[in-house]
Amino acid sequence: MSNPESFIDEVSEEVRRDKLYAAMRRYGWIGVVAVVGIVGGAAYNEWQKATSRTAAEALGDSVLAAISVEDPAARAEAIAAVAADGDTAAVLNLLSAAEAEGEAGRPTLEAVAADTTLSRLYRDLAALKLVLMPGAGDADARIAVLEPLATAGAPYRLLAEEQLALAYLDKGETQEALDRLQQIWLDEQSTTALRRRANELIIALGGTPDAA
Repeated sequence: MSNPESFIDEVSEEVRRDKLYAAMRRYGWIGVVAVVGIVGGAAYNEWQKATSRTAAEALGDSVLAAISVEDPAARAEAIAAVAADGDTAAVLNLLSAAEAEGEAGRPTLEAVAADTTLSRLYRDLAALKLVLMPGAGDADARIAVLEPLATAGAPYRLLAEEQLALAYLDKGETQEALDRLQQIWLDEQSTTALRRRANELIIALGGTPDAA
């Protein structure tokens, strides 16, 4: 019985082998595609990283070259000429506006403040800088700009509160100004410098810094 059993085993093995080869011929391409996909994806990922790194280095070199220009007006123009988009462009525009003399930077700040595609961090900063510029308008105009900047969660909330206090002082509304300054004094997020300025103004206006 051993020979027949051995023969049957050999036949069964051949059948299994034939089925395996048939399956490989039929579905083997799936494995090849998977390998090519993995290798290709890794290569593309590395290429993308290298491209991004090269672009970032080129941008950094351009910014360094621009801010190294000695003349302020020429430096502002050089910064504005650096090619960028999105929030990176907003940062460059803010730098350019800071270098511009007089009213030259106002249009750039207005454009950044009005661009809703940018992060609020940069839009609010541009709006705050506009309020701080000479000729920013009367107290009511400044208050209209500052109120949204002083809402909960706003990135420059406390700085906006300080400017609101000054605007209300310009209107002669001393108590409103004191209330704003007290909020700054009592706020745990106030910096030492900001709290000191609020303290000095409260005392100058006849108030008590530790009053709730």
